[in-house]
Amino acid sequence: MPNTPHHHECVPDTDRERRIGFAEVIFCPGKTDEQLRHIATSLFAAHQNVLATRCTPEQFAVMRAVDERLQYNAAARLAFLHEDRRVLGRGTIAIVSAGSTDVPVAEEAAITAEVMGNAVKRYYDIGVAGIHRLMSRLPDLEDAEVVIAVAGMEGALPSVVGGLISRPVIAVPTSIGYGANLQGITALLAMLSSCAPGITVVNIDNGFGAGFAASRMNRNRSSNSPTLPNATTAP
Repeated sequence: MPNTPHHHECVPDTDRERRIGFAEVIFCPGKTDEQLRHIATSLFAAHQNVLATRCTPEQFAVMRAVDERLQYNAAARLAFLHEDRRVLGRGTIAIVSAGSTDVPVAEEAAITAEVMGNAVKRYYDIGVAGIHRLMSRLPDLEDAEVVIAVAGMEGALPSVVGGLISRPVIAVPTSIGYGANLQGITALLAMLSSCAPGITVVNIDNGFGAGFAASRMNRNRSSNSPTLPNATTAP
């Protein structure tokens, strides 16, 4: 009989970058150390830039033993290899967070976009409770190619941003909030029901998905690209 992988083995997709423009992303929860080592060994050998999401410090240590170039942002729970620093985006991706407690999700979006070859600008803690801070940043947001708006509580920020600028807005609901926030469901439903037309909404706490989508929107197909600084490792 032909050799087939055991049920506990993983088969990394090393062809994915050719098909969709970026390498397979490692989703860390539920994976054994053996699986992480196997996947990391394959992907690190095949690609210069790799992301591992929802990564614990212990899982990072397992994968860093495979390649010491691997970096880690504890707040975003992201491990990443960022060796190819070419700028592949045609413009800037702006990341806006409503409050400081939304920053971990915002950072997941920001680092994802950076490792995928985009220039990123961060505008944190400018939610609707202090709307004057948002208003002062509107010219910066209008200059961006794509805006990611991250908010918990009642999730109003993306609707406000979407009604004030002409750029595409990706809304990220977070699970931050009191009881009736329902661990992000209230913010998610508010964003899906937004009166501001054309807002794109990703899943609760899915900064990675927002960063990936923004990168696809921003992708420059030209091969003549400048280089990026290192993605942020600080928590």
